[in-house]
Amino acid sequence: MSAPKAKSSAASAAASASLPSPPSPNPEAQGLAGQHPMQRLRELVDRLLVADVFLVLAGALWFAVAVLLHSRGLEAPLSLFQKLWEPLFTPAIGLLMGAALLSGSLGWWQRRGQR
Repeated sequence: MSAPKAKSSAASAAASASLPSPPSPNPEAQGLAGQHPMQRLRELVDRLLVADVFLVLAGALWFAVAVLLHSRGLEAPLSLFQKLWEPLFTPAIGLLMGAALLSGSLGWWQRRGQR
């Protein structure tokens, strides 16, 4: 008689393992839902700036490799970098510099207001 109980408990354990877990009460796990609109905007801007930093770093690495390849006679990577300089890398660097200036200015303004 104990064998059918073992089957039913194993079946219920398998069924409960396949059920989705309840949502986490952690607000960070919820992502951008349920946040104040300004907080969501700040999160999106932060993500954009992080992506921009990686784009600028990748561009710098690409440029270094392209210059090395150019010295060995392979022109294609440097030529493509030069074509992408104006429409891609110049705005990315400008955005990064603007964000740094804005962040510094806001920090100065906040420190000034606390005195």
